[in-house]
Amino acid sequence: MRLRAMSFLLAAVFLVAATASGQTPAQAAQTWPTEDGSVVLPDFKFGDGEALPALKLHYITLGKPHRDAAGHTDNAVLLLHGTGGNAHSLMNPLFSNVLFGPGAPLDITKYFLILPDDIGHGQSSKPSDGLHAHFPAYDYDDMVRSQRMMLDEMKVDHLRLILGTSMGCMQTFVWGETYPGFADALAPFACLPVQIAGRNRMMRYMAIEAIKQDPAWMGGEYKTEPVEGLRTANEMLLVMGSSPLQMQKTAPTRELAEQYVDRYLARTMAATDANDMIFYVNASRNYDPSPKLASISAPVLWINSADDYINPPELGIAENLVKRMAHARFILLPISDATRGHGTHTVAAVWKDYLAEFLKATEPKP
Repeated sequence: MRLRAMSFLLAAVFLVAATASGQTPAQAAQTWPTEDGSVVLPDFKFGDGEALPALKLHYITLGKPHRDAAGHTDNAVLLLHGTGGNAHSLMNPLFSNVLFGPGAPLDITKYFLILPDDIGHGQSSKPSDGLHAHFPAYDYDDMVRSQRMMLDEMKVDHLRLILGTSMGCMQTFVWGETYPGFADALAPFACLPVQIAGRNRMMRYMAIEAIKQDPAWMGGEYKTEPVEGLRTANEMLLVMGSSPLQMQKTAPTRELAEQYVDRYLARTMAATDANDMIFYVNASRNYDPSPKLASISAPVLWINSADDYINPPELGIAENLVKRMAHARFILLPISDATRGHGTHTVAAVWKDYLAEFLKATEPKP
C-alpha cells in the first residue's frame, strides 16, 4: 500500500504538481491489467566502480509483445518515471486513462508497455533496503544501462518508443546517445539536456543538505526518520514542482494555502525515506548529454511547459539545443488552465495529440 500511495503522490513532479489540480470523476482511477515482473542482475557494476552482488529491478507491463517477421520486438514502449516515483507513477489516471485505452496513442491492445522501477525507487534495489548511505551512488547512466540489461532479460531487443517524464525525460536523452538505433522514437517530456546547474542544482543541493545536516540523520544510520531535515527537503520539492496559476486557484486564501501545505507534508513525510531521497535527488549530479546531442539519430518529440519552475523557458536552452539533433522537434506548451507546471508531463490530455501525430509520423515502413 505504501508503494501504491507513493505512485500517485509522486506522479507529477518530483512529488507534486499533477495532484495539485484535483481530478474530475472522469479521471478516477481505472483498473488496468498490469503484470508484475522483476529481474536480478548479478554483480552489477556502477560507473564509479562500486558494485552490488545482485541488483533487483522491478517492473510492470501492460499488453503483449509482438515480433516482426525477423523476430524482433516491434511494439514495445518504455515508460520512464520521474525522481522519487516508481513503476506505478504513470498509472496516474491523468496519464493512463488518456493514453492506454482503445484507440488512444498507447493503446494496450496494440503496444507492449514496460514501466520499470528505477534503481533506488519502488521495489527495485535502494538504500532503504539495508545498505542505507553505503548504497552505491548511482547516476542516470547506471539507471539507463540497468534498464537496457532488464530489457535483455525480458527478451525485448527493440523499442517502438521511449517516453520519459522529468528524470525519465533526462534518461531518454541518455538512451538516445548511449544506444542509438535501439528505439524508433524518443519522447522526452519536462527536462533540459544540459548539466543540472544554476537554481535547479541549488534547490536539489539544499534539499540534500537539509537532511544531512539534521543531527537525527546520523550519517544515514537513523532508526527513525530525520523529520526536521526531511520536512525542509519536502518543502523544497513542493516549491520546485509548483505552478503559480494552479496553486493560486487551488488555495486563493491564506487558510487554504496553509492547509494545502499541511496536507502535502503529512502525505510526503509518511511516504519518504531520507536516504532514498538523498540518493535519487543526487543521481542527476553528473548528467549532461549536451556535448553528444548530435549523435541522437532517432526522431525526438521534446515537450516542456512554460510554467515549469524546474526548467524555466526564459533560459532559452531548449530552442538552442534542439538544433543539434537531426530529427528533433521542441514544443513549449503555453501556460493555461490545463497546464500544471512541471507536472504537465503527467497531464496527458494537454499533449496527447502531439504524441499521436508523432507516433504516426515515426511508424516504421513495412
